[in-house]
Amino acid sequence: MASTHELIAGVFRQESGRILAGLIRFAGSFDRAEEAMQEGFAAALARWPGGGLPDNPAAWITRVAQRKLVDAARRERVHRDMEAELQRELEPAAFVPAVLAHETVGWPMPPEEGFPDERLRLLFTCCHPALEASARVALTLRTLGGLTTPEIARAFLLPEPTLAQRLVRAKRKIEQARIPYEVPGRAALAERLASVQSVLYLIFNEGYSTTAGDSLVRRELCQEAIRLARMLAQLLPEEGENWGLLALMLLHDSRRDTRISPQGEPRGELVPLEEQDRSRWDQAAIAEGLELVERALRLPGVGPQRLQAAIAALHAQAATPEATDWAQIAALYARLAELVPSAVVRLNHAVAVAMSAGLAPGLALMDGLGADGSLDGYHLYHAARADLLRRLGRAVPAAAAYRQALALTSNAVERRYLRRRLAEVEPG
Repeated sequence: MASTHELIAGVFRQESGRILAGLIRFAGSFDRAEEAMQEGFAAALARWPGGGLPDNPAAWITRVAQRKLVDAARRERVHRDMEAELQRELEPAAFVPAVLAHETVGWPMPPEEGFPDERLRLLFTCCHPALEASARVALTLRTLGGLTTPEIARAFLLPEPTLAQRLVRAKRKIEQARIPYEVPGRAALAERLASVQSVLYLIFNEGYSTTAGDSLVRRELCQEAIRLARMLAQLLPEEGENWGLLALMLLHDSRRDTRISPQGEPRGELVPLEEQDRSRWDQAAIAEGLELVERALRLPGVGPQRLQAAIAALHAQAATPEATDWAQIAALYARLAELVPSAVVRLNHAVAVAMSAGLAPGLALMDGLGADGSLDGYHLYHAARADLLRRLGRAVPAAAAYRQALALTSNAVERRYLRRRLAEVEPG
């Protein structure tokens, strides 16, 4: 049976994004909201072990945090000596009135159906064009995704201090520029859409392939990203990229439970796509995903989300690994690389070429990508290269590549898989 501390940790993982979104709207400040939420969880750690969990843990923590915010606001107001200064602080966007508008300390937590709107407001605030693009993604991952700074830094392939400073600057910019906490009007919505989509996909990816820890998948992050993507698609149903993004997540998520073996060590072993039991894929998620791909492709334009969804659909439709249309996947990745000229996209294209046109041509493309050193810190580059070398029977360079991947990987499940592959190619 889980301890109270473990249950509180579960509440934090599942509810922190929702709680924080509401508190930011309540306080008008990222930093104050985060501090209040931490105090709320600290109070839970002090009270719940002796008194038991409340019926609604998230609401309990929210009310405690709101009390902290109200108390802080009142203390600030007491220290205002001049009426003019007090009136200035009572402008609509200021922290004090935002909190003191709810003078009742027991102001209830918003109902469950109200949470998504709060998170969507926070999402578009974090993705405001006044912020640097990388800061938008990082801030949303930190606030809505609940990811730690080290996790986000690994996602960006950045040093942790650099990422931490980026978060501080982003929050300061939002407060100093008084960026509104709202879903923008339709005219301003379009310019922020690509950034929002990128944020949601990164949140999903962090849940689908966790960068650190003992488990490969953080299910709550996948579910959070899917919920937000579904809301985004419903908000702008004429945007094909929104439906493509949702389809992409659903198709990937359909394979979630087959990516870890049911046997072996307690937490299982990583199972690559070609070895997964396809009879265990979530057929309902696949059916919805395929339907959404069709819907997305009927809408005007072609974008990266729809291209990636079409690739995922080809994998989902293949009854066996041998039936996978790798040539079509390679063509789609080539088109995607034109729209998103990133090294990671070209790496995926090289893998598809290896599976369709031959291992040697794929390896040549991969080696060309790595020549400038831009992928030296990306463990999946070394893992993919090691896999091709292993299949080609080149044991010595394969072992070296597996060691490089291991040195860059902190996820325990991935490390076990890489060690097993390394043992297959090491001599003796």
